[in-house]
Amino acid sequence: MISVTKLTKRFGLKTILRNLDFQVARGEFVALLGPNGAGKTTFLRILSSLSKPSYGTVKVAGHSLPNESAKVRAKLGVVSHLPLLYPDLTAEENLQFYARMYGLTHYASRITDVLQLIGLEPRRKDLVRTFSRGMQQRLSIGRAILHQPEIILFDEPYTGLDQDASSMLDDLLRSIASHGRTVVMTSHDLIRAESLATRFDVLSRGMITASINKNDLRQNNVLDFYKQALES
Repeated sequence: MISVTKLTKRFGLKTILRNLDFQVARGEFVALLGPNGAGKTTFLRILSSLSKPSYGTVKVAGHSLPNESAKVRAKLGVVSHLPLLYPDLTAEENLQFYARMYGLTHYASRITDVLQLIGLEPRRKDLVRTFSRGMQQRLSIGRAILHQPEIILFDEPYTGLDQDASSMLDDLLRSIASHGRTVVMTSHDLIRAESLATRFDVLSRGMITASINKNDLRQNNVLDFYKQALES
C-alpha cells in the first residue's frame, strides 16, 4: 500500500530525510517512532501529498507522488495536529461539507454511522467551537474516515488529550484497524503504540534505523527496542 525508496527531503541546505526506505503492506498498523526533529511529520506530509520529496520514489495505494496527488488523496485519510474543522458549523455540517468534497452521494446514513462510531451522535447538531479538544480530535478522525479510505495517517493523534479522551481514541483506533485499514501513526507514547500497532519503525537522523513486527518483540517490550535503535 505504501512504497518509499531512497526518499530525500531538503529545506535549503538542511537535509531532513535522507535515502529513506519504507514499505507498508495492506492491513498493517505501523507506529512510526522517533525523537523530536527526526522528520516524522515531514515524512507524513510527503505521504499525504502536502509536501514534495526532493529526491526518491513515493507510491501510495499504487499511485506515484507528487504526480498523482489527486488519486492518492481520494484513498487517504489524514489526522494531523490541525483539526481542519469549521468551528462555526455543527459536527454534522462539517461532515456534510467533507462528504461533498470527497464526492460522496447519498451520504446521510454514512454520516450517522461515523458519528456513532466516534461517539458524537448526541452532539451532531452542536457547533464545533463548543467541543473540547478530545471531541474535536474525534470529529477530525470522523472527517478522515468518512470516505472509507484505504490508508489512514495519524500524526501524534494523542497530543493535548486527557486520559478519558485518550482511552476513547484507543478504542476508535482499534476499531479502524479491525476493519482492515492500513494505518501509519507517529507517536511519542510508546505504551499506547505498543498496544495498537502491529509493527514499529524508528525514524532517526532522517532514516528508518530499525523495524520490527510486534510478534518479534522480546517480551513485547517496545521501549527496549526503541532505545537500542537510537543507540545503534
